[in-house]
Amino acid sequence: MIFDTHAHYDDEAFDEDREELLSNLPSHGIEAVTNVGASIKTSENTLKMVDQYPHVYGAIGVHPNEVKELDEEKFGWLKDQSSHNKIVAIGEIGLDYYWEEPDHETQKIWFVRQLSLAKEVGLPVIIHSREAAKDTLDIMKVEKAEETGGVIHCYSYSKEMAREYLNMGYYLGIGGVLTFKNARKLKEVVEYMPMDQMVLETDCPYLAPVPNRGKRNSSLNLPYVIEEISSIKGISEEDIIEITNQNAKKLYRLH
Repeated sequence: MIFDTHAHYDDEAFDEDREELLSNLPSHGIEAVTNVGASIKTSENTLKMVDQYPHVYGAIGVHPNEVKELDEEKFGWLKDQSSHNKIVAIGEIGLDYYWEEPDHETQKIWFVRQLSLAKEVGLPVIIHSREAAKDTLDIMKVEKAEETGGVIHCYSYSKEMAREYLNMGYYLGIGGVLTFKNARKLKEVVEYMPMDQMVLETDCPYLAPVPNRGKRNSSLNLPYVIEEISSIKGISEEDIIEITNQNAKKLYRLH
């Protein structure tokens, strides 16, 4: 069965049918989902969700574009909540230079703090990096992020950069973008990378694969991504599902 390692089911896009959709995922071949926090509020939502659904795990953390909300009290709250038995990662954290706010220095400070938190509480990290390739990697090397391990979410950089992360023992999150016509770079990465460091993700409700591009995404679209990986790697879809499922459980230390 499929493991969706990165979703945002607390998003308002799911307000009308969240209960029905999440409850029915296992009957559609989705074994598990990790709902990922991107702010204090969405981390709170995630904590509620993991208590409600047996097949939903959670990550808590503050996305680079939201770190202005962080202070010592909120940071302490993140630390306290990270001991919940179904919180499996700190994330999504990182750097995002696509937007001007908050400034790069503020983003870096809280990225380092959240990397340190993950190390302290013994959890892997979910890394968000957009138009910040060099700074993300530099910080991760300085902070010895290979010690926590984790996943580069929605991987979007070059094959050479992928090699750096793979050598650090990181997984790469592969989702709907792989099916886009302009995804030549990502297809090269998928062709190059070893299967034992690949995990599947949706980032839903965003980044729905072709043929549903532009519509609301959900875990039910992952078969389109699996089909594309199968065609690139020459591996059966069943094997991809099995391998990425086991990888997700290793990534999130689920035994």
